Amino acid sequence: MTTASSLSCPTVPLSNGLQIPILGLGTSHHGGYSHDAVLYALRECGVRHIDTAKRYGCEAQLGKALQESGVPRKDLWLTTKLWPGDYGYTTTKKACLDSCSRLGVEYLDLYLMHWPDSMVPGQLNREIRADTWRALEELYEEGVCRAIGVSNFLVPHLQQLKQDCTVVPHVNQVEYHPFQQPEELVKYCRQEGIVFEGYCPLAKGQALSHPTVLKLAHKYRHTPAQICIRWSLQNGVVTIPKSTKHERIAENCHVFGFSLSQDDMDIIRCLHCDMRLIQLHYPLWRG
Repeated sequence: MTTASSLSCPTVPLSNGLQIPILGLGTSHHGGYSHDAVLYALRECGVRHIDTAKRYGCEAQLGKALQESGVPRKDLWLTTKLWPGDYGYTTTKKACLDSCSRLGVEYLDLYLMHWPDSMVPGQLNREIRADTWRALEELYEEGVCRAIGVSNFLVPHLQQLKQDCTVVPHVNQVEYHPFQQPEELVKYCRQEGIVFEGYCPLAKGQALSHPTVLKLAHKYRHTPAQICIRWSLQNGVVTIPKSTKHERIAENCHVFGFSLSQDDMDIIRCLHCDMRLIQLHYPLWRG
């Protein structure tokens, strides 16, 4: 890994040679976006990796914050996602350009298919995924997207995409925290050169009160959130905690001055209980 100067944040290489910061700021819907919080993260904490999605409904507000921050576009890593309602070759192209317009940028650093299932009637999900991915490949070739990937895809979805398409996804963004450690999926991604990115690193706050995490927080003199994020980072997972509170954002960024022992990494690994906070079936976005 190399180091980005803004946050002294390590970066992870993608298969096309680009470097994605291993730590970013996530956004979401239902109150998961704050203009002031994004500005604070960019200006005061040196965050340079921001993750959003059309689904979250905050691309336009985020675009204003990015412009107001004064951070040069070339120094930012900006990810957004394509919602399944826009899947399909033609609609994908339009949706990507619309996201760029709302964000006020000419290109995206990473564009992800948000979900493996589609909302397009009359076609198999596999067919729709292939048509959609073909559009993403062209957007990638045209430079509109510097990297392309998927989110919430399981091994069978990735295997089908590999059979049907040309460019292997650069990233797969999936739920990842002490209670949800999809090791077979992580292993497959790494075998195929797909960077594994994890969301919900704090298990929506549920990991912060677990006795094991609290014990380690006391041992290392760091907060439970920092323990969880540090564990994720040490596993080589690109990690995007989200918060709208200044103190939490600052706390989540202060995770590079210490490391967990291998024994303690293993202790957290044993917390896995296959607890999913995001359900991979309809109705979409339960939780």
